[in-house]
Amino acid sequence: HNKMANQVNGNAVQLKEEEEPMDTSSVTHTEHYKTLIEAGLPQKVAERLDEIFQTGLVAYVDLDERAIDALREFNEEGALSVLQQFKESDLSHVQNKSAFLCGVMKTYRQREKQGSKVQESTKGPDEAKIKALLERTGYTLDVTTGQRKYGGPPPDTVYSGNQPGIGTEVFVGKIPRDLYEDELVPLFEKAGPIWDLRLMMDPLSGQNRGYAFITFCSKDAAQEAVKLCDNYEIRPGKHLGVCISVANNRLFVGSIPKNKTKENILEEFGKVTEGLVDVILYHQPDDKKKNRGFCFLEYEDHKSAAQARRRLMSGKVKVWGNVVTVEWADPVEEPDPEVMAKVKVLFVRNLATTVTEEILEKSFSEFGKLERVKKLKDYAFVHFEDRGAAVKAMNEMNGKEIEGEEIEIVLAKPPDKKRKERQAARQASRSTAYEDYYYYPPPRMPPPIRG
Repeated sequence: HNKMANQVNGNAVQLKEEEEPMDTSSVTHTEHYKTLIEAGLPQKVAERLDEIFQTGLVAYVDLDERAIDALREFNEEGALSVLQQFKESDLSHVQNKSAFLCGVMKTYRQREKQGSKVQESTKGPDEAKIKALLERTGYTLDVTTGQRKYGGPPPDTVYSGNQPGIGTEVFVGKIPRDLYEDELVPLFEKAGPIWDLRLMMDPLSGQNRGYAFITFCSKDAAQEAVKLCDNYEIRPGKHLGVCISVANNRLFVGSIPKNKTKENILEEFGKVTEGLVDVILYHQPDDKKKNRGFCFLEYEDHKSAAQARRRLMSGKVKVWGNVVTVEWADPVEEPDPEVMAKVKVLFVRNLATTVTEEILEKSFSEFGKLERVKKLKDYAFVHFEDRGAAVKAMNEMNGKEIEGEEIEIVLAKPPDKKRKERQAARQASRSTAYEDYYYYPPPRMPPPIRG
């Protein structure tokens, strides 16, 4: 065995004259050691990594070229320090070991920049408790340097459908920094089955960042979680903040040529961004061939929308020869179900120019007594005295033709205070367009709306 090891060493390391020959009798290498040396890693670094292979913490096949390349860029001392930290990390729930090693290297560089001590192995979670939780629930846990992800998807016995959509995710803030899944899950699963829980981690400190996102398998469970857990005292004097989170995947785009159709826009923006799934466009009330000069772009997920926003804002990407203006679209706030259950006003849209308030009054009053009708541009609000009559009118009239145009009807959403505040703020900021360039607001906790 030793003889073989000598051979491998002999072939792999051409000893320079002035170096002491290594004492090879006590060192055994795996067959990958030679590959590491050939990849250009210093001898000591290759040896340390090879030792890690031998402990079984990570296999050679788990590491991709990116990780090895990144390791090669460190000086010997840095590389050894990174490997030591990797070796001491708890890898029991790390699925992608290569990405994790890259994360450790990135963190090491950030710490070097800040000049802070590199080895700060803070106390992580209580592994026995985490293990007990996973055994009890059957969920998976995937740990990266940036987040700890519990579930997603959950076990089939809990829920086997597709990933739940909008309105099923909550944002949890004010989490004590040394708290983990073993304390969060038992609290939140009381609200209903969890799809996934993502606890954001700070690689520099090894603790959590104080917030998490939890997706439930249903909207009801998410609403229940807000009721149960918002302001819940999770530890003496430590209260959580919980609210519905809206994964924002919609962009508002202005300065669009008014003669473009939905198809033109889909095609054009599809060329310069990825993950575009829909375009929402509004026509001018008096001319259906023209749009109103803006549109909303809907992306498949928040990440694609964020990348698209960056590209379109960079100024490098032109659409029909112009640079377009881009903002995050205001999320469609889901109004409180209890408030919506009392609404007696209908929002009627896609009205022909010839439709008058009298015509609407005549059409809708057969369902019940009206308080008033107000028409604006190509839409109108129809106020009923009685909720039942409003719902009946909506069900019967939705999709019917008035004056040759098919109308669409939904329950009107009551005015939202927050929205009014946002609009007022936006009006104020539009009049002082230049101030935005010079004023950077102080950093604050990430808002519940991602984006």
